[in-house]
Amino acid sequence: MLRLYGEVADHAQSVVLPLLLPDAPVVVWWPVNAPLDPAKDPLGALAQRRVTDTYASEQPVRDLATRSGTYTPGDTDLSWTRITPWRSMLAAALDQVTCEVRAVEVEGEEFNPSCELLAMWLADRLDVPVKRSLSSGPGLTAVRMDTNCGPITLDRADGSLATLSIEGQPDRGVALKRRDTAELIAEELRRLDPDDTYASALRYGVNRLKSPKGEQGDQGEPKSDGRARLALPAPVEAAAKAPASQATAQAPVRQEPPELEPVRRTTTK
Repeated sequence: MLRLYGEVADHAQSVVLPLLLPDAPVVVWWPVNAPLDPAKDPLGALAQRRVTDTYASEQPVRDLATRSGTYTPGDTDLSWTRITPWRSMLAAALDQVTCEVRAVEVEGEEFNPSCELLAMWLADRLDVPVKRSLSSGPGLTAVRMDTNCGPITLDRADGSLATLSIEGQPDRGVALKRRDTAELIAEELRRLDPDDTYASALRYGVNRLKSPKGEQGDQGEPKSDGRARLALPAPVEAAAKAPASQATAQAPVRQEPPELEPVRRTTTK
């Protein structure tokens, strides 16, 4: 743990560089105050993976839109990591049916970047209109898919236990708890290759969710062949294939960054 004070706080890369091992992978994580273009940050330029968290910014949705234009392979965001269980559950739900999704509604807190990213992912993968609706939270509260076989709903009202409803099947309770920062960082450390799915969802554009044109999806060739499909999130697929000894990655992280002034803290691995 390095704590930089005074003028040296503006030259973190000079302090960190001598400590890095040759050919060792480097991950940079900004708990708060992340740059809008992480790859061009002097410290971020040293890393193969750059982890930010738009949820910790003052204007998360605006920053999310900005990062869609500055994305560089290796960038990721904990707001995206938070929706891995949602993506897994929705992908598994659509694997159980042979239906065409016609529209989707994503419900959650206002200005919550995880809600926006989930909506962008669904719009990008399914090429259907996606509506963002608001709730009091916590976080994501529901996803409703209108299909030609009936509605599919994943509803989580309390932040821990969700109900999956599929037409013609009994409702099922599924664990969908809100994870802490240590779990999110551990998931990100399991993979060091670029996350192409995150890149595709991010580049879809948050503004397109709110415009009539954007609700129609891309104007090019349709991505659907008549049956809805969602790819299983890479961390979940990798964990299923990995041996038990590789199933978990550990990271020495804190729940909340210490409030020290004038201190700028950056964690590297």
